[in-house]
Amino acid sequence: MNDFYLVWLEWPEECFRANAKDIQFLRALVSGKGRVVHVRSEKSFLANLSKATHVITWHFKKEWYGRAKSLKVLATPAAGREFIAWKDAPDHIKVHFGGFHGDIIGESVLAFCMAWQRGFFKIGQMRLKGEDIWPREKISGFCRSIVGTKAVVVGKGNVGGAVGRILSKAGVDVCWITRRNINELRPALKKADWVVLALPGDTGTDNFLNAERIGLMQKKAVVVNVGRGNAVDEVALASALDKGLIAGAYLDVFKGEPTQLGGKLPKSPLWDHSCVVAMPHASAFSPDYVKLAFKELCDEGYL
Repeated sequence: MNDFYLVWLEWPEECFRANAKDIQFLRALVSGKGRVVHVRSEKSFLANLSKATHVITWHFKKEWYGRAKSLKVLATPAAGREFIAWKDAPDHIKVHFGGFHGDIIGESVLAFCMAWQRGFFKIGQMRLKGEDIWPREKISGFCRSIVGTKAVVVGKGNVGGAVGRILSKAGVDVCWITRRNINELRPALKKADWVVLALPGDTGTDNFLNAERIGLMQKKAVVVNVGRGNAVDEVALASALDKGLIAGAYLDVFKGEPTQLGGKLPKSPLWDHSCVVAMPHASAFSPDYVKLAFKELCDEGYL
């Protein structure tokens, strides 16, 4: 019983906050190994940091390493690396980022694609415009099967890999694009029904999907972004949608989001676009989110 597990997981969204049941689950996972302390404020976190051997948190600043005299493992449930000063971690500290999100996000992508193919969003568009309350005849030409459609998934990490596997199981023909086969992107875009971006935001991915690449896509194609918002040229995408060059988009992430802008709703030409399903960075929401993060740490030997 020598380890000290310090948990500080506070976030506005309920599913991202550790609750009593989550902490009970963690205590069962580390039973006999050490003590679990759950704190709810930065002040309490810093007061306990010198004793911690394992830290599970959303935030960790560079200057805090000086206080973490006993720290062996620094873990965050997040896949993104924006809030952890991981590059400054001493060599003896193992840093872990969440990789469990893939299946949850994959389900979100599949749900969108199926709803799009079955005309759910088309009906919503018609009713919002006041065109028809019972558009049976009009919608008949928009209802199709997802089976046999083609998806280009850009990125094959934890998220991109899971998204592709889930789509494939549903009968979608999946082509993954990575740095190794980036030369296959142009011909793949020309055939794609779905262009799914699952790219990180810190590896030179700014405006990966630009006007030139959007211009290669079919008119029936749909863009899906569940990676980071920087990967899409939002002005170019909005222009293509306005001109009918592509059919639509499912965007879970944007270049500017409220958490990055002091809580203010960002300005984007895509937020209220009639051809866009704009989600508030929610494709990984799950009531089991924190438990899955703890289980992953246990399964991978970080606890």
